[in-house]
Amino acid sequence: MIRSFRSKKLERYWWKGDPKRIDPRHVEKIRLQLGHLERARRPEAMNVATWRFHSLRGERRWAVWVDQNWRLTFAWNTDGPDAVDVDYKDYH
Repeated sequence: MIRSFRSKKLERYWWKGDPKRIDPRHVEKIRLQLGHLERARRPEAMNVATWRFHSLRGERRWAVWVDQNWRLTFAWNTDGPDAVDVDYKDYH
């Protein structure tokens, strides 16, 4: 389950369906990824072949590929099976 967001635009999209300020090319893929993350019981559940799941160096965070330099990143709550600090950012 998704417990918290870092990105306000991503949080608005998830709770209200408002894709404003999200690249229109990414909206559908992010919807699928967030839905998958909502159902995930552990970070590795996001290891879908085309999403290029990987851990981020030096942090207890993970990322999946959205498009080009864009990533959906998240941490995992150690107290329960929940994604926290979900973010959407251009890494380069």
